[in-house]
Amino acid sequence: MGLTVVRAWFTPRVSPMRRRTLLRGLGLLAGAGAVGGLSSCGDDPVPPPPPTSPDGLPQGRLTYGDDPSQYAELSRPAGEPRGVVVVLHGGFWRAEYGLDLGRPLAADLTGRGWVTLNVEYRRVGDGGGVPETLDDVAAAIDLLARTDLGLDLTTVVTLGHSAGGHLAAWAASRGRDERWAGGVDVTAVVSQAGVLDLRAAAEEGVGGSAVEDLLGHPYGPDDAIVDPARQVPLDVPVWCVHGTSDPIVPPSQSVGYVEAATAAGAEATLVEVDGDHFTVIDVSSTAWARTVEVLDSLG
Repeated sequence: MGLTVVRAWFTPRVSPMRRRTLLRGLGLLAGAGAVGGLSSCGDDPVPPPPPTSPDGLPQGRLTYGDDPSQYAELSRPAGEPRGVVVVLHGGFWRAEYGLDLGRPLAADLTGRGWVTLNVEYRRVGDGGGVPETLDDVAAAIDLLARTDLGLDLTTVVTLGHSAGGHLAAWAASRGRDERWAGGVDVTAVVSQAGVLDLRAAAEEGVGGSAVEDLLGHPYGPDDAIVDPARQVPLDVPVWCVHGTSDPIVPPSQSVGYVEAATAAGAEATLVEVDGDHFTVIDVSSTAWARTVEVLDSLG
């Protein structure tokens, strides 16, 4: 199976002033070695969902542990859902960044007919890292099986940006380790500028010391089980949406993953778009529209 590439060209709809603000913030964060996320891609914050949906069904904040970071926000669309999208935010797994990054994405997708679960998890600096961060992602996804939620889990897509792309792909392979086996099955993965090759990211210094901080030690052979690039082929399709001008997570992370996955016989598609690291999570952009098209093909 050959490498599949979908090319999307567009002019970002983010205003020039907003773009300068994003990039200026990026530069400030780069000096601290903590690049990888901003508080929000939109101009206005998006509030958490109310405790009940338009149909009166339970939604809103769901907890899966006692730690303040062990919760997720469930949102339901009006009418029959198309499936479930689990939103996993980025920020190089660091505590500075939270699920507010995922709220605009979740709100947009809920408006398009999807149930969304916007996940918070313990991050490096607040008790996270391997294995705790992965424990949390697994437990949050398994919230979907709660009987009182009454969800149809035929289609469960993990959608992750940056470090969240790593977590989205990892979640589809978690059953290969007995620590995380069982629970809700992921049926498709959408990685947005994801850190999909931890070994390469560590060697290239992507995010500074982000990979070493996540693992708690320099990358080694035993870390293959949590490295998506070492877990190909997956049994579910993977789409890698990546801006060709991304200065934070190099496009080679997505290109290399898709090449390795397709060479191993997996279904993987590279969706290249014009733009930087944050274009893919700007819900007003054509890059985001490409992600929506991928999801439209699934439900």
